[in-house]
Amino acid sequence: MMNIGDASKAVGLTVKTVRYYEDIGLVAAHRSESGYRRYGVQEVHKLHFVQRARSLGFSIDHCRQLLSLYEDNDRTSAEVKVIAESHLNEIEEKIIELEDLRDVLAHLVRHCAGNDRPECPIIDGLSDLAQTVERQPIEMH
Repeated sequence: MMNIGDASKAVGLTVKTVRYYEDIGLVAAHRSESGYRRYGVQEVHKLHFVQRARSLGFSIDHCRQLLSLYEDNDRTSAEVKVIAESHLNEIEEKIIELEDLRDVLAHLVRHCAGNDRPECPIIDGLSDLAQTVERQPIEMH
C-alpha cells in the first residue's frame, strides 16, 4: 500500500488530481485507521489508466465509462471501440477547425508588412472578423 504522495508520483499525477479523481468517484482509496488515503496495486493501476486516458484527451465521463469497461470481464471490445471512435471523431473535427484558424491567421500574417507604419492587416482582419461575428457567426467545418 502507498500513501497518496507515492501513488501520485508513481503515475505522474499531482496529489491534488488524485484527490479530485477520488472525490468524483473515479478511483477509491482505502483509508487507514487514522483516515489517511492508502493505494494498493489495483488503485495505482486505475490511476495510471485514467492518467493515460486523460493524456489522450478523453473526457472524465469517457474515463468513467472506460474504467467501468476495464473492470468488466464480460465487456466486448466493440463497446470500447465505440467510445474511442467517438473521441477520435471529435479530435478530427478539432483538427479541421484548427487548420481553418491557422489558414486565416497565416493569411493575415503574410499580408502584414511588420514595419513602423500603423496600417496592419492583422488588426484590420481581426476587426473585420469581430464585425462579421456580430452580424453572423463564421462557419467552421
